[in-house]
Amino acid sequence: MSVHSQNRRVTVPEIRAHKNAKPVVTLTCYHAHTARLLDNYVDIMLVGDSLGMVMHGLENTLGVTLEMMITHGKAVMRGSSRALVVVDMPFGSYEESPAVAFRNAARIIQETGATAVKLEGGSRMAQTIRYLTERGVPVMGHIGLTPQMVHVTGGFRTTGRTEAEWPAIEADAKAVAEAGAFAVVLEGMAEPLAAKITQQIAIPTIGIGASVACDGQVLVLEDMLGLNPNPPKFVREYAHLGPAIEAAVKDYAADVRERRFPGAENVYPMKKAQ
Repeated sequence: MSVHSQNRRVTVPEIRAHKNAKPVVTLTCYHAHTARLLDNYVDIMLVGDSLGMVMHGLENTLGVTLEMMITHGKAVMRGSSRALVVVDMPFGSYEESPAVAFRNAARIIQETGATAVKLEGGSRMAQTIRYLTERGVPVMGHIGLTPQMVHVTGGFRTTGRTEAEWPAIEADAKAVAEAGAFAVVLEGMAEPLAAKITQQIAIPTIGIGASVACDGQVLVLEDMLGLNPNPPKFVREYAHLGPAIEAAVKDYAADVRERRFPGAENVYPMKKAQ
């Protein structure tokens, strides 16, 4: 049996088949070591542009570049062999025109080896989604709270709080699905609306701060692990690694200051005199 057949990745059609079935397990991932840890348990690893804040200390995602996404995408692909890897298209890399979007999406796919890209926007991006999918680039959509529009919306706010907002967001979901996206992220969306959209469209919905009725969920890995001191209120922290890491570093610093270097004497042992 070949290595290729042993390490077959989850495919786009397999993700589509999760609709109204087994929930899609998704986490963000930005580097090889965590990719190895996630690989056996998630269906999708999302190399999200949230890496700008999580990995690079940016205030929002708008400063993330295509080169940054490609670098982290390569790392995740090196560390994984089973999960489907999706790479976010950063702000400014796809909005200008479908042709520009295809050029940048093709570069992501070619240089990282990932399977798909994700881009934000509903009806306004439908033409671009169709253009990409017709040319062999699988696309995951993203509607509701779209972080790349933070300056336009005035901040991170839940969408669909009033029913007056619903028709436009429902139209976004239908446009993304009809354009050929294989799944769509519903972020920061009022639960009744997210549940309704999940019933209305034929592709899986992947919620983040949305409804339990969605076809799956995505969380930022560092939020879920307790590494974010101010996680979103909807996040369940499955571990509290932040305090544990700080305590370990504190103990290490104390050892070094007291000249306790455990194991140092065994690194390069002296040779016995002949």
